[in-house]
Amino acid sequence: MSIVKKAPVCQICGRNHHADLRPGVLVRPVVGALILRKTGQWSEEGWICVTDLEKFQLEYVRELLEEDRGELSEIDEQVVQSLQQQEILARNPDEGPTGALTAGQRLADRIAALGGSWGFIGIFMGILLLWIAVNSTALLIKPFDPFPYILLNLMLSCIAAIQAPIIMMSQNRQEARDRLHAQHDYQVNLKAELEIRQLHQKIDHMLSHQWQRLVEIQEIQMELIAELRARKL
Repeated sequence: MSIVKKAPVCQICGRNHHADLRPGVLVRPVVGALILRKTGQWSEEGWICVTDLEKFQLEYVRELLEEDRGELSEIDEQVVQSLQQQEILARNPDEGPTGALTAGQRLADRIAALGGSWGFIGIFMGILLLWIAVNSTALLIKPFDPFPYILLNLMLSCIAAIQAPIIMMSQNRQEARDRLHAQHDYQVNLKAELEIRQLHQKIDHMLSHQWQRLVEIQEIQMELIAELRARKL
């Protein structure tokens, strides 16, 4: 009489997709406890499909974050979704959204970059020296800005008054980029921490399961040795 072996099915959804099934013994105990609490049924001897496994793993990560941080923020939700979709959060921080900048923002960045360079200082000092030389010598019968150079002081004050808010605009944009980079670093670090924690739990579970199997094998070997000794006697 032949015994028909029952095809494995997912113990959560009950469907049979053999290519996507995973043995329940490979599921971490914390996730198995969550499945038992949510569905009321779970056995390490059974099977679970990848879809349900990823769903409960995601729910476990969400509960873990809520337990550590309370209510999840939008950043935490993005990290959880990236874990589910297996997205890579790490990217080049220099590749920012430069295409979304307005003409005024690009102009402010260029003026701030020019104003903070040695080239600007050299050109500006040259203009000042030329201005003072022209108005301090006898090249002109009547200098247009004689000493104490009131027109020059007025122009310098106007330049400083205009340059200061432009530089502040560029600094504000730099601070916004720094905040975006810090947020991105937090997301990467949080995802790495969660994945490392899951990896540790999975390795501990696998080692514990292998240890149990070794103990069972050792017990069988001891029984066989005892049986062989009994036969010799």
